[in-house]
Amino acid sequence: MRTKPDNLAHARDGLTRRGFLVAGSLSAAGLTLADLLRAEDAAGIRASRKAVVNIHLDGGPSHLDMIDLKPDAPAEIRGEFSPIATRVPGCSISELLPKLAAIADKFVFIRSLVGSVGAHDAFQCQSGFSEKDEKSIGGRPALGSVIAKLRGSLRDTAPSFVDLMQGRPFVRNSARPGFLGPSFQPFRPDISKMFSRPLEEGMKRELAARGADHATSLTLLDGLSIDGLQDRMSLLNGFDRFRRDVDASGMMRAMDGFTQQAAGILTSGRFAAALDLSQEDPRVMARYSLPESSIVDPEGTSEGAAWPKKLLLARRLIEAGVRSVSLSLSDFDTHSGNFSRLRRILPLLYHGLEAFMTDLVERDLVDDVSIVAWGEFGRTPTIDAKTAGRHHWPSVGMALLAGGGMRTGQVIGQTDRQAGMAVSRPVTYQDVLATLYHNLGIDLDVTRLTDPSGRPQFLLNSGEPLREVV
Repeated sequence: MRTKPDNLAHARDGLTRRGFLVAGSLSAAGLTLADLLRAEDAAGIRASRKAVVNIHLDGGPSHLDMIDLKPDAPAEIRGEFSPIATRVPGCSISELLPKLAAIADKFVFIRSLVGSVGAHDAFQCQSGFSEKDEKSIGGRPALGSVIAKLRGSLRDTAPSFVDLMQGRPFVRNSARPGFLGPSFQPFRPDISKMFSRPLEEGMKRELAARGADHATSLTLLDGLSIDGLQDRMSLLNGFDRFRRDVDASGMMRAMDGFTQQAAGILTSGRFAAALDLSQEDPRVMARYSLPESSIVDPEGTSEGAAWPKKLLLARRLIEAGVRSVSLSLSDFDTHSGNFSRLRRILPLLYHGLEAFMTDLVERDLVDDVSIVAWGEFGRTPTIDAKTAGRHHWPSVGMALLAGGGMRTGQVIGQTDRQAGMAVSRPVTYQDVLATLYHNLGIDLDVTRLTDPSGRPQFLLNSGEPLREVV
């Protein structure tokens, strides 16, 4: 567990900013950490704005068919793919990832991700915690919601956190504000017309059982002008004033803030323009494009050839001011046809990552944007002879890191001869999240969040930034 530092550093002429930020608040003048950050931003003294792109490999990626191949293992373990060399000496990855091999020096390959709770959702990848952790007070907030709390402002013309995940039902419901409350929920624009990822009937029932619509409308209703929107907001503000006065929970105030920000985002047009890929340079669009005929999925659960453009959308959102973007790539739930499915999915991943990294380098964004690609768990070392699939394997998994000013071009961790257990340098989900927070300039030792009961909460309770990369 994290503990409060015994001594905070002091500057020669007084308490430093680091020492001043204790328990997420500033005792003098009653300012919160978010207040200070906004004041610094207004004064022009804030550090360069950092961002995170969190790519969820929906379903649980097969680590030993992607970045931890075991060519000397028996056939029932090693599978159908051969390893290929990369630009990182001594590092080989799957033959299905050639473009990733060519730019491997821009990535960190984590082969020893441990601590999975074994749940078929993206919650642990979003927050570092189990969905059940602190559930009685709303649960733990996603990293993007924390960024919205610490770095966001009602004056922003783009939301701090945008959730584009279209994966399995519980993946679509994983990016939550937790105990921070509804004003820090992610914006979920409806991207289904751009990227088709329909749910199977069983998955639809799973999602419906949650009883919520996981999309935030970011367009004005037909016939409603911006002036009309503002008039209606004024009317609603007047009507609800008495309810705010008697609302002891603060929920009304939270929703007021979220509504105000949503209206500002709608009326600015900046965010809507970022979502419009038709405004992108055709040459850049071509870089992210794949022919539709290259991806054929008889099961209908995998992404289509347009998937790499989700990363282009993420880049445009970041340039518009978004600080955290979550998206998904389906469907790694390869209980059957593991190898045939990966032959369809992995070209999407390597093409998208190569285009995205090239784009970030050309735009001088690569040191500001941290990228992580991972899933909820790994896959069984042994192949199911009946289904040609691999099943859930929470014991060990994989992750890819890039950008964010990290020291890339290295492999972290090692598994046993069957890729079933980590035998060196185990890395937890919270370690990865701690690294992302570090890249964002958020100090885990001094930053706290206040939960609804008034208790200060650490952002993470055990993770440490990966010393190899920061």
